[in-house]
Formats: sequence, C-alpha cells, structure tokens
Amino acid sequence: MPDRPRLTPAIADVRRAVRESLAALDTVGSSGLTPGQAAGRSSAPSIPGARPELPTREPTGAADGAIVLVALSGGPDSLALAAATAFEASRRDVQAGAVIVDHGLQQGSADVAARAAEQARSLGLDPVLVRRVEVGADGGPEAAARDARYAALTAAAEETGAVRVLLGHTLDDQAETVLLGLARGSGLASIQGMAPLSGLFARPLLQLRRETTVRFCADSGLEPWLDPHNSDERFSRVRVRWTVLPVLEAELGPGVAEALARTAAMAREDGEALDHFADEVLEELAEHAEAGISLPAKALASNPAALRQRIVRAAVLAEFGVSLSRAHTLQATRLATDWHGQGPLDLPGVKVERQGPLLLFTASS
Repeated sequence: MPDRPRLTPAIADVRRAVRESLAALDTVGSSGLTPGQAAGRSSAPSIPGARPELPTREPTGAADGAIVLVALSGGPDSLALAAATAFEASRRDVQAGAVIVDHGLQQGSADVAARAAEQARSLGLDPVLVRRVEVGADGGPEAAARDARYAALTAAAEETGAVRVLLGHTLDDQAETVLLGLARGSGLASIQGMAPLSGLFARPLLQLRRETTVRFCADSGLEPWLDPHNSDERFSRVRVRWTVLPVLEAELGPGVAEALARTAAMAREDGEALDHFADEVLEELAEHAEAGISLPAKALASNPAALRQRIVRAAVLAEFGVSLSRAHTLQATRLATDWHGQGPLDLPGVKVERQGPLLLFTASS
C-alpha cells in the first residue's frame, strides 16, 4: 500500500460512500444478492402455473471473506473509487480486486489498461484482471461499448466469485443519464437513471459530484487518465456534459444536476411501487390457457392505465420472455378498454386476441 494521504474532505467523502456500500455486504448471501433481491431475483412476477424460478440460497453472511471488484478505467471517478475501496476493504474482512476493460477503440488502449492495472496493484488491490473486448455495432457505439463492458465485468465476477462489482458513476453521470432519458421520452423508466444497487453492480458514488473524485485523486497523489472520448462531441453524453448542463446551470441557476438526481430517485421509487402493485394484480388475474396465458378483460380495464400497461408487459415478459414496447402494449390493452370486435394482434413474439371475456396471449407462430 502507498503512504496514506492526509485526510481531506474529498477523501473522507469518497471513503464514507464506499464504506456504506461495503457495509451492505453484511446482508449479501452466497448468491451475491441481498435477501430482498434473492426473493425477487427475477424481474418477472410469479404467475400461477408459470415456469418455476431457479432456487436461491439463504443469506450466509458473505461479508466474511467476500470478494468485490472495482471496474477501473483509470479515470478520476474509478481511480478514486479504487483507492477508497482498497482502504476500506483492508479494514473489513473483504477482499478487493479490480477489473480493467480494454475496449480497443483508441490507439494505445492496451497501454492505458496496463497503466490502470499497475495503479490498482500499487493500491493493494488483488486480483487485478485486464479484459480485452470486441465492441459490436448494435445500438450505436456508446451502447455497444457498454454492452461489451458489462458482459466482461459479469464474466470477471463469475471467474473470481465476486459478490459485487463497484462502478464509479457519480451524481453528474446520473444527471446526464436523466437528461438523455428525457430526450428519449420513454416514460417513467427513462428518467429513473442508474440504480445505486442493481443485482451484481453497485454505484457507491452516485451522491457525490465529479469534482469530488477529481479532488480525491489530487489529494491522494494519484494521476488519473483523461479519456479523450469524454471530450468528443460526436457522443450525445459528451454534448450533454459540456453543453446542455452548463447552459441549464447558467440559465436556471446552480443545483440543476442535484435536482435531476433527486428526480431520478423519486421516479425510481414511484416506478418500483407501480411495478409491485402490478405484480400483485397480475398474480390475481392471470390464468394459464392451453397455449399461453389469459387475463380477464373487464378486470384489466378497471385498473388505471399505468397499472394496466404494466400488467400486460409483465405477463408477456414472464410467459414468453418478450418485452413489449409502449405502442404494442397500448394496442393490446385496447382489446380490453376499447373492444369493438377487432381481430387478433400479431405483435413481436406474441399474438393477442379477445376471446369472449378474456384477453388471450399466445406465442407467435
């Protein structure tokens, strides 16, 4: 371990955030999930007669000897997270390592990855894994790189038995995500931003500004790598970061990023509550038919639109593994709310038709 730096406000803030994240491991079971997550491991609700979920193990106090990995790019956010995790893990019975994903998208990326790995080792992290990935083209360059990165991080966790992968997203990243979600206009889910804890992945720094991680590195004598892509305005997130948010701050006053982050937290709370109620109603209404699943049209129509649409999406996802778009969901629910003899709907992966008092969902042939 390097010499311990003088404790400054930035160092104290980042360490505190990591300490609180590691403390949550006390309730993580051997499956890597908290008891509540284990109980609700599948995103699909339990439907009478549906295919059973894989069993989950009971919590076993995985904080004792647990392994966590830091996703390290070498930038100020992930480097501050790595240093704070090394410090805090050494004070608990937690083994902390790092995984560096080399996307191969920039000249010299292998050298950047090697430098980040050396920094991780100098901080005392072990194991330190470097993974080179191939980035596809689906969904655009940003989405494709993200998909490749998360696949590599998940594989590294499986390889090492890690119960958490810590990500260095900050409050600024959250604000950018909310603005991008607003631009997509895909409803409540689009402005929920990033969850502090989502299965394997945890984001301890979501309540801290990016300036705090930059100051942490300076106070700790750490030299972060500055990714040229973070200044490349070909990427929508970069334009939001350097143009949109500064304009909002200039025109509306300070605190816009914090307000967007609060909005994300409230939207997630509301979304989780609606999903919970929709799952409960779905369990009461769903009946399995010979070739699929059915819902009573009148009962479905009696629910508010937000619940009604969630019920249909959850039923289709649970039974067929298909995620319906809003447009397709609205088409399906009209067979309950605006029935005037229309014929079956052939939606992606599923057929929906009105049979008397029921909406019948079957797999597309």
